[in-house]
Amino acid sequence: MANALVFIDNPGAALKKSSLELLTIARSLGETAVAFTGELNDDVAATLGAFGASTIFQPSLGNLDEYLVGPKAAYLAAAVEASGATAVLLDNSAEGKEIAGRLGIKLNAGVITDVVGVDEDGTAHKSVLAGSYNTTAKATTPVTVFSVKANNVEPVAAGTASAPATATVDVPADAVANSARISARTEKPASGRPELSEARIVVAGGRGVDGDFGPVEELADVLGAAVGASRAATDAGWIGHDAQVGQTGVTVSPQLYISAGISGAIQQKAGMQTSKVIVAINKDAESPVFEIADYGIIGDLFKVLPQATAEIKKRKG
Repeated sequence: MANALVFIDNPGAALKKSSLELLTIARSLGETAVAFTGELNDDVAATLGAFGASTIFQPSLGNLDEYLVGPKAAYLAAAVEASGATAVLLDNSAEGKEIAGRLGIKLNAGVITDVVGVDEDGTAHKSVLAGSYNTTAKATTPVTVFSVKANNVEPVAAGTASAPATATVDVPADAVANSARISARTEKPASGRPELSEARIVVAGGRGVDGDFGPVEELADVLGAAVGASRAATDAGWIGHDAQVGQTGVTVSPQLYISAGISGAIQQKAGMQTSKVIVAINKDAESPVFEIADYGIIGDLFKVLPQATAEIKKRKG
């Protein structure tokens, strides 16, 4: 019987870094199993085993990628019963939090979202109120569901690894019959940049870029960073809404967050204030962003960013 169950919804052929972070946390809670959806090839199975998974569950339907969250939540509930897990860990994405909520209802379990760390006794650590406070929370129910923010734990493989066992879990028929299906997809063109929610470095632009994200993107590319934006920039149509960082956008927690031309309003802070190091660039010395920045540069981003890009290129040779 497992103590922790990690839900990995993996449509690609390789595991995401955030999935390895979840496994690293889960191992501290005891024996770990994985509820997996997607393509389970030999390399993925070996990696899961190397990070401590003793059992890999798969749904009886095969790949659940063509369904929305209903069957996924039903499958995960069945996997919890099959594994005997008392802790369930998921990504803190919008879909992950919705599945967590549905799972909490199905299992009458406590649900803790926006988690940045979990102690061995199941106490969750959270960063709340736009990162102004750190709090702890612990559920009193037999099963606790955690949705965990990416980039708060360094993925570490287990000291010893063995080939995990595999098992199939039945998905309740009513969950499938009553579920909407995805009939078609249009793949977003690859940018070559890391996914925003998982990136270790993010360079974000706001109203101050005045429609020109060129300097932001150039700096991001030399740093191997993702590109983010404020709501003002996405609403203006200067960049897609999938780049929006903030309370109503993507929550990020990178090692380095560079803010260029963003005022730092509370909605923006809510999405990035747990970043390890924040560098702010703004012409307005009174901008609220400097209150949360570790390093501040009062200046024109169109001068500062190209200088930084050129210096990094020079040092890279």
